[in-house]
Amino acid sequence: MAQLSLFLVVLFALVVPILMARLRVNAVPTAVAEIIIGIVLGASGFNLVRPTHDLSFLSNLGVILLLFLSGMEINFDLLKPGQKSKRKKGQIAPLKVALNAFLGVTILSICLALLLKVLGLFGDVMLATIIFMTVALGVVIATLKEKDILNRPIGQTILLTAVLGEVIPLMLLTVYAAINGGNTKQLWLIILLFGVAILLLWRFKQPYLWFVKVTKSTTQLDVRLAFFLIFALVTVAERVGVENILGAFLAGIVMKLLEPSQETADKLTSIGYGFFIPIFFIMTGVKLNLRSLLAHPKSLILLPILVLFLFLAKVPVALVYAQKFGRRNGIAGGFLTATTITIVLPTLAVARKLNVITRLQSDVFILAAVIVCILCPILFNAIFKLKAEDRIKEKVVILGTNALTVPVMLDLHDNWYSVKMFTTSNEHYNIYKSRVPQLKLLSHLDSENLAQSGALTGDIFVAAMRSDDTNLRLGQLAQEQGDFKRIIICQKRADIARVKELRKNGMEVFDLSNITSALLRALIESPALYSVLSDTKNAVYSVVVRNTQYSGRQLMDWDVAHDITVSRIRRGQEWLVPHGHTVIELGDELIFTAKYQAADRMRKVIGKK
Repeated sequence: MAQLSLFLVVLFALVVPILMARLRVNAVPTAVAEIIIGIVLGASGFNLVRPTHDLSFLSNLGVILLLFLSGMEINFDLLKPGQKSKRKKGQIAPLKVALNAFLGVTILSICLALLLKVLGLFGDVMLATIIFMTVALGVVIATLKEKDILNRPIGQTILLTAVLGEVIPLMLLTVYAAINGGNTKQLWLIILLFGVAILLLWRFKQPYLWFVKVTKSTTQLDVRLAFFLIFALVTVAERVGVENILGAFLAGIVMKLLEPSQETADKLTSIGYGFFIPIFFIMTGVKLNLRSLLAHPKSLILLPILVLFLFLAKVPVALVYAQKFGRRNGIAGGFLTATTITIVLPTLAVARKLNVITRLQSDVFILAAVIVCILCPILFNAIFKLKAEDRIKEKVVILGTNALTVPVMLDLHDNWYSVKMFTTSNEHYNIYKSRVPQLKLLSHLDSENLAQSGALTGDIFVAAMRSDDTNLRLGQLAQEQGDFKRIIICQKRADIARVKELRKNGMEVFDLSNITSALLRALIESPALYSVLSDTKNAVYSVVVRNTQYSGRQLMDWDVAHDITVSRIRRGQEWLVPHGHTVIELGDELIFTAKYQAADRMRKVIGKK
């Protein structure tokens, strides 16, 4: 029976995502589907799978890897407050909004936990508070990626709220376990040890960098280091009397601080979600006993109340979000942050180990979390509506209105770019203000005037004034005071040495004399090439491959390959001539021709992590 149970669990760990893909079930998280399958296979259903020693070991390893990967998902750059000098008035600060929202969640969670105790349904206030506060970070990230809003202000705010909803409950769980386990005197020791470990590994990364250099396919030193961190910190946690899941979570944080490559993160994710974590979720469902749950009327009363309270706990999120992102998207964000499964399961496991909660109560909490986790992504997708400003990918600032820049601004697609243009000429302002929606007239081009008008805030900066020296000065000013990803300066006549120096300093140079002669040569030698370059409907585009689902595959195997024609691939400093059998790698830049719709899909699918 033990071998059959192991076989069935591994089999359905394979079958569940395949069935979800075939049936196009996208609204329900895979983890929830695996728990439901476990319920069907376990004591609540056909009783085909029973907990065994091997399955318990694999399940425990699964929850450790789940917490480790959760720690690796935290983006610490988001937790750094933005520089106020660079933030325009009225611009949303995601960290501040998330902190306000989560503070409200904390207060309301305490109130709801106290209400449960007053009603006589559940007496452990601290445990209930921790559960109501939690947010399933993995589910939130997956949903935001699917909506393509992870890098938008609302996406960053929801993500930060989810990070707080995972980190803070885990820290509180450590305190809770220490209090109920009688280890309060040793609590300071683990905090000190983990703090020193994180500080040392953050400051001294040379050993890890050396590991990356010497690793090879038969050693996989990066993966070995990750597992060493996991078991080292889990062991330390258990030795000082704290739960092992905190050690695993902090091991993930330490690994994240080492800034592993995308390849390393992918390998660790594959190991975790490819085998161990699905077993944990399935076994969670197997251990649920709905029959005994249904036999106790009090538990049936508790179930709908818990579901309601899990939703109510995130009402502050909806209220705070509504003020910044509108009522509709505020409600949608509140529903998404109500997803709670990944931290609830280990929390309940700790509580059962400490004998502060019964198996029946634990099953009710798990079932409530499963119900909420099914409903929340569906409700979010149904309610959330992308605003016009959230669709914009990059903000372009153009200084100078003339026969070159205005047509370029009109040709840039609204779905990709938001363009602001500035001029110092009253004549040009009067000529172009009817054609250029966001045209501003500046009195001077000094730094203070540019900063106040918003000309030093954006993603792409273009200096296209009449004077080469003015454009150079503006480019340097944008580099010093702005935070632009790309700075382009126009030069009527620039020698090769000057162009090389500017590009070395991080600026792109648009040399009008060279560009004009190059286009004329193209028209003489290859009129078709000139037509492609000048056609705005079937243009030449580029995209950097960031989606791991398309890396390591031949170009002809891509599902979008029939809509585009790839002419060149830049890999590092080398240009490749592609063919159908070319294997695409992460970081490759593809130069291709396509219609706008196909190019838009390429940027959304191929260019997103």
